Amino acid sequence: MTSPFSLQRFSLQGRRVLITGSSRGIGQALATGMAQAGAGVIVSGRDITTLNTVCAQIRQQGGDATPLVLDVTQPATFADAFASLSAPPDVLVNNAGTEQLCPSMDVDEALWDSILTTNLKGAFFCAQAAARLMAENGGGSILNLCSLTSQVGVPGAAAYGASKSAMVGLTHTLATEWAAKNIRVNGIGPGYFKTALTAEFYDNADWCQQMQAKIPLGRFGELDDLIGAAVFLSSSAAAYITGQVLYVDGGYLAGI
Repeated sequence: MTSPFSLQRFSLQGRRVLITGSSRGIGQALATGMAQAGAGVIVSGRDITTLNTVCAQIRQQGGDATPLVLDVTQPATFADAFASLSAPPDVLVNNAGTEQLCPSMDVDEALWDSILTTNLKGAFFCAQAAARLMAENGGGSILNLCSLTSQVGVPGAAAYGASKSAMVGLTHTLATEWAAKNIRVNGIGPGYFKTALTAEFYDNADWCQQMQAKIPLGRFGELDDLIGAAVFLSSSAAAYITGQVLYVDGGYLAGI
């Protein structure tokens, strides 16, 4: 007989969740929310002072947080960084990313490499390093941050859009390859959310009005809107879900 459904399946109690780029913005919101769902979160980024501040805030709210200095542009350091943890992660959230709008005819090799190295290369090798540990410990879950630009073109975002479109392909490939190791790989595609990377757009009242008119729910996303999707896809409630990308966009893609 199938056991009755329990809300406990949505809990992250006892799981260790490593979130890249989690000292601010979406990553920080996910770290805070997943800690509230019971996870021991590993807050990672390049600046230990900022990481310690975020961890202190999470602990003040009753959560469990550990800082980890990690630069996603330096894959050679990942194995040692993960080895420094008291226990390997059960969940990896590939959140670290960068964006710089530039007309496609003006994109140079340096800009292209900077964005692709952070958003795609870093995510793959971080997933690889985590998966090696997960495979030794019975499995795990990887969550890749994708984007609306994974599905639609945005003028001036050639490099960023290429990196985020590739993240969808990477999610599909790793999900099928690592399923045999009991490692699930999914993605989240945030819609329009105000962060440090996108703040300049939201200072433009005309732009805001035009964009909100395209969102069926009629508003921009709040960072907390992403937490439920991340918790769900990382939990036992999603045990039979892999290779999927969940767009949290207020209905934007459904309405275009």
